[in-house]
Amino acid sequence: MAATPKHGILPDKHLKQLIQDGAINADSPIGQNQIQPASLDLRLGTKAYRLLSSFLPERSEISARLSVPDLYQSDLVMYEMDLTQGAILEKGHVYLVPLQESLALPPTIRGRANPKSSTGRLDVFTRVITDLNVGFDEIRPGYKGPLYLEIVPRSFTIRVQTGLALNQLRLVAGRPSVSDSQLKALHRSARLLHHNEDNAEGDQSLAARDMRVDQGLFLRIDLKGTDDQQNIVGYRAKKNSHIIDLTKIGYYSALDYWEPLYRHSNHTLLLEPEEFYILASKERINVPAGYAAEMVAYEAACGELRTHYAGFFDPGFGAGAGPRKGTQVVLEVRPHDVPFLIHDGQTFFKVLYEKMLDTPDEIYGSTIGSNYHQQGLTLSKHFKW
Repeated sequence: MAATPKHGILPDKHLKQLIQDGAINADSPIGQNQIQPASLDLRLGTKAYRLLSSFLPERSEISARLSVPDLYQSDLVMYEMDLTQGAILEKGHVYLVPLQESLALPPTIRGRANPKSSTGRLDVFTRVITDLNVGFDEIRPGYKGPLYLEIVPRSFTIRVQTGLALNQLRLVAGRPSVSDSQLKALHRSARLLHHNEDNAEGDQSLAARDMRVDQGLFLRIDLKGTDDQQNIVGYRAKKNSHIIDLTKIGYYSALDYWEPLYRHSNHTLLLEPEEFYILASKERINVPAGYAAEMVAYEAACGELRTHYAGFFDPGFGAGAGPRKGTQVVLEVRPHDVPFLIHDGQTFFKVLYEKMLDTPDEIYGSTIGSNYHQQGLTLSKHFKW
């Protein structure tokens, strides 16, 4: 048997082994539904703390900031909330929730966290925090300790409850990155990008000469849409709406919360500062089973707008059978400071591919109940039409 490579994203079978070995612990048993092909869903614990501000615990353990003799005289915490029966998190406020999962990682394993797709599409800004760390969402090799989630609802007031998963954790060994030359070779063998136009016939994959690769795979924004989308090219969150209970799936009328944006004759869109938009990529992507991917912001745009909150793509994303290959990427966009005009086909973000440590037992798709399998321009799972 060939030796297992030492560089890669840990797949589901390895996550299960780490759970069995006690490297991943939890206050209540970890369910099979938490284990994704290349990540682990992290669940909210029993308490939430309303904070005065965000912070990073570089100098002290987080628990020390939450267990002062008089919590209400804390320099950080305003009040404590019970999540066991559900609680309301107000739009624009900062909350900290101890998660049910904790870690005792081997020294060769590090972690990265990211919001789940549904979290990002609701404009809920979340970041995992660990003790004595100088950054968010990055978990150092060999970390032993609890996990906390900072939550800031931006567009909607939300209701959450103990056990809900808003974020996911990916564990990494070594340096699993795929070089530009490897990425081009992978496209030749597995066809990573496909056209999304209505008139795309036959082989819909992009020619290698049309791919833009530079430390990742660049993708563009779609402002033309397709006929089956009724000329809708995006959605803008309404400023005043009711609470969204995150335990309710397919429950809320989309038009009560979102304004559809229709195709413009010149295929442009003016993004207003601090508004929140759902848009989609012009290409459909494919993530082969031996790889995972992550979306990152296009550097030239970072000073003007944020192009995503949720960025993990599991092995098998866009790899399903059928005449249309690949799956569109949905973008969560928030401009800052000034209005920002974008046009159809504009380079907007890029995707980094990484190798898996091993092929997962399950891949992303309908067989494991993936919510956004073969998606188009899609709102979060909480809405209906």
